[in-house]
Amino acid sequence: MHSETASIEDLSTSLRVISQAMFTHYHQKVIILIDEYDVPMQAAYQNDYYDKMVDFLRSIFSSSLKTNNALEKGIMTGCLRISKESIFTGLNNFSSYSILDNIANEFFGFTEKDVQQLLADCQLSQNMNEVKEWYDGYRFGDLEIYNPWSTLSYVKYKIRDDSFKPVSFWANTSSNGIVMKYIQAGDRGLRNEFEQLMNGQSIVKDIKSELTYREMDDINNIYSFLLLTGYLKAIKDLGDHQYELVIPNKEVYEIYKQSFMSYFTDYAGSRKNELYQELVNGDARKVNLLLNDILIRSISYFDNHESFYHGFLVGLLNGYEVISNREAGDGRFDLCVMPETILGTVILIECKHSIRQDCLIEDAEADARQITDRNYLEEKRFKIYAHAVGYGISFYKKQCYVVKTE
Repeated sequence: MHSETASIEDLSTSLRVISQAMFTHYHQKVIILIDEYDVPMQAAYQNDYYDKMVDFLRSIFSSSLKTNNALEKGIMTGCLRISKESIFTGLNNFSSYSILDNIANEFFGFTEKDVQQLLADCQLSQNMNEVKEWYDGYRFGDLEIYNPWSTLSYVKYKIRDDSFKPVSFWANTSSNGIVMKYIQAGDRGLRNEFEQLMNGQSIVKDIKSELTYREMDDINNIYSFLLLTGYLKAIKDLGDHQYELVIPNKEVYEIYKQSFMSYFTDYAGSRKNELYQELVNGDARKVNLLLNDILIRSISYFDNHESFYHGFLVGLLNGYEVISNREAGDGRFDLCVMPETILGTVILIECKHSIRQDCLIEDAEADARQITDRNYLEEKRFKIYAHAVGYGISFYKKQCYVVKTE
C-alpha cells in the first residue's frame, strides 16, 4: 500500500479546496469554524519553529478566509486576540472579541442560567453550589461564565456515581505547562504573588489585551498571559489597563497547587542529598542556607505551626531512616535520622515554631540546649555509632534558623 505526504502548498490550500468542493456539491456557501487556532503557535514557539508555523498558518487563513468565494463566514477561537498576530496579515472585515469585552460574552461558555437548567434536567440541582465553587468564576466582560467542558464532565460522572467528588478536569487535559514555566522561572516576588492568589487574595496588574507568543517570556506579560488563557480572572477594571485579578475557581486553584507541589518536590528532591550531607558534616551555616532556600520555594506557610514544620523536615528527609517523637535521655526528641552503618552519623533535630521573626535565633539556641540538657545524644542506642550531632531549628513562616549543639 502506497501513501504520500502532502506538500506544504497542498496543506496551505486544503481548507479552501474542501470548502469549494462543499459549495459545489451543496450549492450553499460554507461556514468555517477553527477552534484553538493559537495552539499550534504555542507548540511551535516552545519547540523553535515559530516562524515556519506563522508562514504556514498565514497561508491557510489567507486562502480560506480571504480569497475564497465559497465562504459565508469564518469563526475562530483562541486564547490570544487575533488582531495582534501576524498570521492574520492581509485579512480584513473581521471582528475580535476578548474576555474583557461584553459583546457576545454569553457565547464563550455556560451562563449560570444554563447550568441551573442543566442540573435541573439531570436531577442534580442540589449540587449547584459545588459546581459553582469548582467550575464557575470566568468573567467575560461583566458576565460570569462556567467552564462548559468541566461542568458537563462533572454531570456525566455524577449521574453515574452519586458519590463522585469534583476534580480538576482541566488539569488533566489543558496545556498547563505555562503555570509550571512561570513558577520555575519566577523570582521570589513572583512566587509570593502566586501564594497571595492561592490564599484567596487579589493582586493588581497592568494587562495587555493583545499579545503574541513571542512576548510570552517577558516577565511584564506573565499576568496578561495567565488572564487571557483562563488561569486568572479580572474582578475589577481599575482603568488605565489595570485590573484586579484572582484565581477563578477551585479547579484552577488545584492546577496552581499541583504545579507548585510538583516544582517544590522536584527542587527539594534535588537538594535533599546535599542537605543530608551538610547535616552529617556539622556545617550549620550551610544547613541554614539550604533550608532557607528550600523554604522560600515551598508552596506556602498556611499551616504555620510546629507540626507542619515537623512534617516538612520528615518529608524533606524522606528516603533516609527517620525516627520521630521517641524517648531518649531525659525526654522525647522531635526527630532523628539514623545512619546506614555504625561508621555513620546520627542526626538529632529539635524543631520549634517561633511566634515572631525576631525570636528565631533565641528559639533555635534553646532547642539546641534542650538536646544537650536532656542528654538526647547520650542515649545508649546512639552510642553504637561513630558520630552523633544535634541541631536546634526554629521556623517562622518561610524562614528558619539552625544552631548546632556544642
